[in-house]
Amino acid sequence: LTMKSLSVHFVVLLVASVASGVELVTNSQSEEQKYQPTWESLDSRPLPGWYDEAKVGIFIHWGVYSVPSFGSEWFWKNWRDNSEKYMDYMTKNFKPGFTYQDFARDFTAEHFDASEWADLFAKSGAKYIVLTSKHHEGYTLWPSKYSFSWNAQDVGPHRDLLGELAAAVRRNKGLRFGVYHSLYEWFNPLYMSDRESNYTKSEFVEHKVFPEMLELVDKYQPEVLWSDGEWEASDDYWRSREFLAWLYNDSPVSESVVTNDRWGSNILCKHGDFFTCQDRYNPGVLQSHKWENAMTIDRKSWGYRVDARLGDYLSSWELISQLASTVSCGGNLLVNVGPTKEGIIAPVFEERLRDMGEWLRANGDGIYSTVPWRYQNDTETSGIWYTSRREGERIIVFAIVLNYPCASNITLYALGGKFDEKSKVELLGFEKEIKWTGTTQFVNIEFPPKDELDAKNLLFAWTFRIDLPK
Repeated sequence: LTMKSLSVHFVVLLVASVASGVELVTNSQSEEQKYQPTWESLDSRPLPGWYDEAKVGIFIHWGVYSVPSFGSEWFWKNWRDNSEKYMDYMTKNFKPGFTYQDFARDFTAEHFDASEWADLFAKSGAKYIVLTSKHHEGYTLWPSKYSFSWNAQDVGPHRDLLGELAAAVRRNKGLRFGVYHSLYEWFNPLYMSDRESNYTKSEFVEHKVFPEMLELVDKYQPEVLWSDGEWEASDDYWRSREFLAWLYNDSPVSESVVTNDRWGSNILCKHGDFFTCQDRYNPGVLQSHKWENAMTIDRKSWGYRVDARLGDYLSSWELISQLASTVSCGGNLLVNVGPTKEGIIAPVFEERLRDMGEWLRANGDGIYSTVPWRYQNDTETSGIWYTSRREGERIIVFAIVLNYPCASNITLYALGGKFDEKSKVELLGFEKEIKWTGTTQFVNIEFPPKDELDAKNLLFAWTFRIDLPK
């Protein structure tokens, strides 16, 4: 069997087993396969190198919650839980009897242009994209045969939104495509029944989650699979280990796919190709395992909301500060935007992404394909983060300075005594020579005048490239 036909064969086996009630025995459970459905085996898989080199990704939260666009993407759950804020909003704006499903017809995506999105993401400096294929509301952005009449083809835009973006992203050679997928669905009757049984039943996983994930991977071949909605049940209920063994062994993306750590209530920050640990996770210190800071430009929501105020959004400087601190400690930054129901990325999000892209065009050498240095930040001089890269017999240290110094020079104590006669200091994006002096205790670097930096559009933060002996 080819990889493609094997995957299809696996889906057929799954459906047959569910229909017959027979326990599925898959190739991923065979002793011939490299990775077994145990965490010990799954965790032994090396992280695909592209992910650590990429450093920057774009997260997109888009779904029916983009229609009310109020509060957050948890609108339906908060409304059903009788949250006063959401109850008042519905009373003031909609007639009695209006349901959440009624919002779907206004999820038009009429201005969605996948090529425009992909072009913006490429210009942002990101190297991979993660789209919410399905959030906790259960609505899928692709025509899933396991989400009858609750998907973007059947109701709303009548389009395969996921497929359109996947194709557009892949036309940009520097971008990789990934998907977010929620395991649980707030109000799916099968899930609610399983939960009421204390997860002694698994009808939701057998009939919905497992075949849906197989369909998603087989059809769209994402290179990031960002799982979520795992926290109410263990990995045994979700059959996560079985699925990941198939993903790593037999799926169309077995060689390149990366996954996170949200595969069961007992798994977060313990197992997975990269850890997320919590939303907006940025520990500020070096971690022993690859990790990702999935964060939002809107401080209060992942989805688009009309009730946001200007102060709710991170500034471009704050975004770049997050990038510097994340990468210096070994993480990747996944920057979230929430498009409108019409498929527009609001100007405030676009501006932040373009500013990040301009900064990366000048400073990307200190971000992409770097590794953490022996020091992550300068403890004596605040606002400085370090990354590094080996080049032959030398090590290049990048010092990312977040604040222009009042005295027009800056002291780096972490670099004291590390220079030799071949050492030199350069400012990325700036052609003129940089003056510096070094002692056994510190290195003092003279900053170019601020107006010269502004004239070259060197804004927000500045990266010094420092050549050192190993």
